[in-house]
Amino acid sequence: MVSRTKVWLESRWRGTLIAVIIGAAALYVSEKYGGPAVLFALLFGMAFHFLSEEKRTLGGIHFCATTVLRIGVALLGAKISAEQLSLLSPALLVVIVGGVFCTVIFGVIINKFFKWPTAEAALAGASTAICGASAAIALAATLNKSQLREQALLAIVVVVTALSTLAMIIYPSICSLLGYNNVDAGIFLGGTIHDVAQVVGAGAMIGPDCLEIASMTKMLRVAMIIPMLIIFMFIFASKKHREAEEAAKPWYKNIPSFLIWFIVLAGLNVGGAIPTEVSNAMGEISRLFILISIGALGLKTSLGKLKEVGWTPIILMTLDTFFLLFWVIIGIAIIK
Repeated sequence: MVSRTKVWLESRWRGTLIAVIIGAAALYVSEKYGGPAVLFALLFGMAFHFLSEEKRTLGGIHFCATTVLRIGVALLGAKISAEQLSLLSPALLVVIVGGVFCTVIFGVIINKFFKWPTAEAALAGASTAICGASAAIALAATLNKSQLREQALLAIVVVVTALSTLAMIIYPSICSLLGYNNVDAGIFLGGTIHDVAQVVGAGAMIGPDCLEIASMTKMLRVAMIIPMLIIFMFIFASKKHREAEEAAKPWYKNIPSFLIWFIVLAGLNVGGAIPTEVSNAMGEISRLFILISIGALGLKTSLGKLKEVGWTPIILMTLDTFFLLFWVIIGIAIIK
């Protein structure tokens, strides 16, 4: 047991330390000169991208960009209040949930001009609509090798991550241009940005209230991975492949654990089971973890890799992104 712990620490402490230093530097610059700490963390991380290609630091960087992020997002559940939960009106649910399914359908329809395999186009749309690379990888498990090329999955993951990173930088300015308050901005960011990491990053740029609303809205989209997994299995998977997948890993095993913890903590806080002091402390820890994870995300980001995937996935997923963007903007205008 001691040996395993030592090996685990040895493979991660360097990359984790780098991400923590970048997060601390971003926080210092933000407090000293003003500006969003999360954006600084992303940019500082991107400036040191070469460190993510170093074997000794890669494990820790990946740990911060995944596990630390998920813990940070889960802890945000402790800041969700009954008042915020009441914002999830039936009309808003239609906008967010409808946006997920309509984006996938839109992607399949416009794919007639790109002539990608239908399953790959649907996967690209779902990754855009639900939770980025995580959704792409989870849903890819329902497809066999004849339906999904390995290079296509790689292209989808690279493009959706790059688009999500750009959205994190650009979308807060769109909120300002549209005159959104913190609630509307949170709904907009949570309803449009692809990856969870970039949603919390963009929300943090605007403020704590926006971050909490954005996270709650995004968790609703993340939850859509459950029905989407079932749909993919029944539409694209053969009976033999479906039975093999169900035996190997039941669909419910693909439910993100951070989503479950977010819901549990939100329920406890809404029910008054978490003292205010504890809730505030968990919120502060969450923001620190998110800052560190965004620094790690910057370290892993290489927009240069877009050159390697070709134009088809870039154009297709950009159109999916614009569709979802306008869907949510129109939806917010209607329900206001």
